[in-house]
This record gives sequence, structure tokens and C-alpha cells, in this order.
Amino acid sequence: MSPVRVRFAPSPTGPLHIGGARSALFNWLFARHYGGTFIVRIEDTDLERSSRQSEENILDALRWLGLDWDEGVDVGGPYGPYRQMERLELYTKYADCLLESGAAYLCYCSEEELAAEREALMAKGELPRYLGRCRNLSAGERASLEAEGRRPVVRFRVPEDKVVLVKDLVRGDVSFECSEIGDYIIIKSDGIPTYNFAVVVDDHVMAISHVIRAEEHLSNTPRQILLYDALGWETPEFAHVSLILGKDRSKMSKRHGATAIEQYQERGYLPEALANFLALLGWSPGSEEEVFSLGELKQQFTLERVAKSPAVFDLDKLNWLNGHYIRETDLERLTEMAVPHLEQAGYISTPLSADKYEWVKKVVASVRNHLSYMQEIAGHVKIYFDDNVQIADEEAREIMAGEQVGAVLQDLIKKVNVALTDEIKEDEARQLLKEVGKDLGLKGKQVFMPVRVALTGSTQGPDLNQVMAILGREGIARRLSKWA
Repeated sequence: MSPVRVRFAPSPTGPLHIGGARSALFNWLFARHYGGTFIVRIEDTDLERSSRQSEENILDALRWLGLDWDEGVDVGGPYGPYRQMERLELYTKYADCLLESGAAYLCYCSEEELAAEREALMAKGELPRYLGRCRNLSAGERASLEAEGRRPVVRFRVPEDKVVLVKDLVRGDVSFECSEIGDYIIIKSDGIPTYNFAVVVDDHVMAISHVIRAEEHLSNTPRQILLYDALGWETPEFAHVSLILGKDRSKMSKRHGATAIEQYQERGYLPEALANFLALLGWSPGSEEEVFSLGELKQQFTLERVAKSPAVFDLDKLNWLNGHYIRETDLERLTEMAVPHLEQAGYISTPLSADKYEWVKKVVASVRNHLSYMQEIAGHVKIYFDDNVQIADEEAREIMAGEQVGAVLQDLIKKVNVALTDEIKEDEARQLLKEVGKDLGLKGKQVFMPVRVALTGSTQGPDLNQVMAILGREGIARRLSKWA
């Protein structure tokens, strides 16, 4: 295989979305698997919608996912600049080559004329396409049209009666009839290149070996291959990965979950979990295993295991996967992620003192096994911040009606009140509960269930020993006294 050079080339017209992130990840994994080069360049020719803010958002999202690049807008490289609007002279140069060879021509048709042509074709049930009105204008006709003040575009002259074969590494051979394409614009009247032309010039000049992108670009590929042929350039290898669908098999949209990477970041998903999930959208490891680090993914990733069929975005699976990473990751890191959500919920205010931070770490540790993403923490930690405990359900009420409850709570209050410090460790809490049971001749459930309900209002939740350690001596005594 020749040196692998792949690129991710987003348009900076908004945040990085799931589909774009998956394309970037596949390109990165492919490059890293084969020891190749991963390039990030920016296709900013949509002047009305492109912005540097969106560009930074995209780059930040890629970094957050753990992706780095060898060449690009912020790291430079031998084929820069890496923004299309800084490469206009290059597109003009190659458009002139196509004009000189006759592979392209100037078109003076107005928008109104083109709209009428499209409507007429659709009325006949035909594909809308340009029919070549300006294909063979004489010099005099061009001069006359320019005298009218018309500014021409540059159109590519699509060969007639030709079939373009796309040899796709994922989808196999796909054929396109040139008769259904029509002559298409490569340079607009303002001198800005269109996508199909600029991408060909950039990919050639940057020596791109493989173009790995979404299936929706497959219909653009014959246009691009024709340009490669006309310019005498070798085409790169193409691989079009499947669409991402929602669980209802319709196109991925907001109703299936957040579509922008920054939304997952804000909700407290871990980047390694999201990258792991994205890798499995259309790629199979060839085993039942589902948890992979980026290092493991780049070792295993090949295009041979990329599926033709659409990938289904299953939010439940993402939440399961993210929950796994939450349980496995460093507590210090989780606490840093939790603090903004706890502050937003009004439970804490920053900056935290060292003691308060350590206390928050205990809170996070007690609920981490119940979280799918860190934003959920606010719904699990009220028990630590509100002494006004409310009974959650009938089962909890029945427990508190037990004849032994008063004695259990009073005995535990006495024991915590004689503690020398407010801090109670988990093993100390466990021992205190055992002592209460021994004092009163009660079994475990008869002791810890009423204590749990009195402290939290519920029969379920974090480990009771953790709850007691977090509430401390004063917090335990204060809550139990309301029931004793």
C-alpha cells in the first residue's frame, strides 16, 4: 500500500455533529492503523454561514474526542494553507487549465433561465440537470452576453454517453451514467469554487490516498472522478461509510438524541466512551467485545470490517457504555466533571475548599454506579443536601411503622453522639449498625432498612455505609432524631 494520507474536511457552519465526528474518527483510525498521515482542513467557501467560531468548535470537539492531526489549520504542514478561502489562486489555476483544454466552458445562464429549465425537466419526469445551453458559444456570443452585464460561471463539460465506475472499498463497484449528471458548475460567478471542484484540487495537491466519508457523498464521486480524469490526475481510493439512522430506522435527527458533540460534552459523557460508541457505528471488531480504547481501536480498525448497511444510533447503548466508563474512570476526574452540574443544581458553589472538595468526592463515589452520564448526578444526590427527608413510597412507610424502629434509631443516635469527631468512616458505620443489632437482638434488615429510610426517605440508593460516612455524625443524628 502506498503511504496513507487521509483527511477530514468539515465546513465550519455549525458545531461538529455525530456523523462528522464518526467520519473524522474513521479517518483517524485508518491513518493510525497504517502509520499514515491524518489531515484536518477547512472547507469554508460557504461565505454566509462559515465562521471561525464554528471552526474552533469543530477543532475543540475533535481534540476532546482524543483525535490529533499531523497537518491542518492550526498545526501547519507542507501542503498549506489548509483553509479553502486561502487557496483561491490554486482553484483558478486549474479551472483555467480545464478551460484551455476545452474540458470546461463559461456559462452565462441566469438563475431564472436555469430555474425554468429545471421545472421543464421535472414536468417531463426527468432528472433536473443542465442541458448545455452555453456549451458551444462562439466568441461573439460570449462578448454579447458579457455586454449585457452577465457574469459567467465555469461549467465542467461532462462527456456524453459515458459510464463512470466508482470502485468503492466499502460498497463495491457502483456505476453512474453521465447522461444523468449534466454539466455542473466548478467556479461560481464570484470566483469561489464549488465543493466538487475544490475537493478534487485539494485532495490531489495534498496527495490524499484514501477518501473516507459518508455515503451521502457517493453521488458526488462520479463528478469528482471526471475531474481527476480531465486533469490527468490519479484518483484516490474511495470508501463511503453507511448513514447513521435512529432506532426507528429514519435519518438521525434531534428526536433520536443530541446531534452535536458539544451537547454530549456538556451533559457529562466521557470522550473515550463516545469515541468507542462512534467506532461501533458501522464498523465491527469481528467479536462480541464492545469496550475498546482508542489504542485498541486503531490496532484493529480496517475498512474491510466497515458495513454497507446503515448504522443505528442507540442512545441506550451509548448510555450503557458511558456508564461502564464512569464506573472505571478515576474518581478525581469524575468529581471535576460533576462539580459544574452540582453547582448548576444549586447544591454547591465554587470555589470549593479542600475539605468540601473531598466531601464532594465521597458524594460522587456513592452514586457513580447509578449514572449513565454526569449530568444525571443532580437527580441522585439530593439526599446529601436536604435534611427535610420525605418518605418516597408505601414500602418505606411500612418499614418505618415497624415496632422496633424507635429503639433502633434511638440506639444509633446514642452511638454516633459519642463519636469523638464528626467524621465517620464506612467501616465504622458498618460496625455501628452491627452493634445496634446486637444490642437489640435484631437481624440486619430490621436495623439497616429503617436507618436507610430515615436518612434518605427511600428503600434504595447508595450503599448505606457510604451515606452515613458522607452525612457525618451531626447529619446522621439530626435526621434520625426526627423519627426517633
